[in-house]
Amino acid sequence: MKRIDIYFLVLATVLLLCGAGLGIKMGASEDFTLAPVHAHINLAGWASLALFGLAYRAYPAMAERKLALFHFIISACAAVMLPIGIGFAILKSQPGLAIAASVLWVLGVLIFLFQLIGVLRTGPDAR
Repeated sequence: MKRIDIYFLVLATVLLLCGAGLGIKMGASEDFTLAPVHAHINLAGWASLALFGLAYRAYPAMAERKLALFHFIISACAAVMLPIGIGFAILKSQPGLAIAASVLWVLGVLIFLFQLIGVLRTGPDAR
């Protein structure tokens, strides 16, 4: 998919802003109950999505595969749902969304692994 790298990077940056905002709110209120939510916004959201985007930029052949869009949709949904689910688990003792999002996240990572293995098999510039 054209510009999949930018889609990953834009969403990563939006989640970085959300994570920073939550961190500032927690620090200002001195209430760190949602620290795991903050951590997962920044790790699954900012760090992982940004690395996916940079990998797609480095290996454009991956972006041309149909699997790239599916990878973005799965990983984007999981990165947004996971911290929300963790928030529900902490505040309402309802872990269902966090569990489902975790499974979805692992699926996204497996798709990324499959994409990388494709680069190994065909070479970084293969179409």
